[in-house]
Amino acid sequence: MREAIEKARQRLEELDNLLADQKVISDRNLLLKYAKERSGLEPLVTKSGEYEQVETDIRGTEEIVETSDEKELIELAETELETLTERKDTIERELKELLLPKDPSDEKNTIVEIRAGTGGEEAALFAADLLRMYSRYAEGRRWKVDILSSSPTGVGGYKEVIFAVEGQGAYSRMKYESGVHRVQRVPVTESSGRIHTSAVTVAILAEAGEVDVAIKPEELRVDVYRSSGPGGQSVNTTDSAVRVTHVPTGIVVQCQDEKSQHKNKAKALKVLRSRLLDKMLQDQEKERSTDRRQQVGTGDRSEKIRTYNFPQGRVTDHRIGLTLHKLEGILAGDIDDIIDSLTAHDNEMKIKAAGL
Repeated sequence: MREAIEKARQRLEELDNLLADQKVISDRNLLLKYAKERSGLEPLVTKSGEYEQVETDIRGTEEIVETSDEKELIELAETELETLTERKDTIERELKELLLPKDPSDEKNTIVEIRAGTGGEEAALFAADLLRMYSRYAEGRRWKVDILSSSPTGVGGYKEVIFAVEGQGAYSRMKYESGVHRVQRVPVTESSGRIHTSAVTVAILAEAGEVDVAIKPEELRVDVYRSSGPGGQSVNTTDSAVRVTHVPTGIVVQCQDEKSQHKNKAKALKVLRSRLLDKMLQDQEKERSTDRRQQVGTGDRSEKIRTYNFPQGRVTDHRIGLTLHKLEGILAGDIDDIIDSLTAHDNEMKIKAAGL
């Protein structure tokens, strides 16, 4: 760990010199490249300085305990030593996390796909609940939400809804939400009061740009048709809905929410690129070690990851055994406790795998 930190310090000094070089300053692309690299290294170097300082403080406090004759001073020093040791452990863990390889997708925007599974209309209603939960979470972080495609039902639910979340680090926070979300509650339509279990599948994709995924025009089949609403009623009198098929992979994306055919096609291509990038990453993932595949951020999307139990007012994330009794707040978008716990668990697994 110390060797890696020392290399980071040396590189930071090199970058400071480069960023002061007139040749670099006059080359905007090079300037941005070096500035970005520097911003990635600075937190590690700053944190290492904190670590060294707390080590110095510990040595000074231990010396007081070993050499002082004053009982009261020794007791104060021992209390301080406990605090400093805890601080050292915290900083050491943070340093290890900063040394982990960065996921190149973490800073990307994200595409969220929610699909009703088992449970019929109740599952569709819960899909709408999850859309609202993620929308409010995004709103709290000042991220932008843009509905790309939706298949609403007649009573306020969704068979499927796809939306983009745009904002700093959106994918890094949302990526742990992929999987099956299960809900246990009494449906509005249930007269006997029996609790039903329904399921909704969530897929989180890193938004891919044209640079990430190149699609050749000849690889696409584009069909246009008249859009329809719940129950099949027509909502548009023109052929504005778009179905895009990526012939090599068979991936199909449909968009009909916009009145403009061009806008629907643009949204469909945005989803298609993200699905193609996701497929590429999933294929790479299969080639990695068992330990890497077991990390929470790379789980199988058919896996049941979370249960929302309405009668008991609790939410349980099964991957890490976390149970929170604040169902109402979570469905209102307060999901940071869950995401923070999943992130910490994933980082711990990565640290062990890296041998840090």
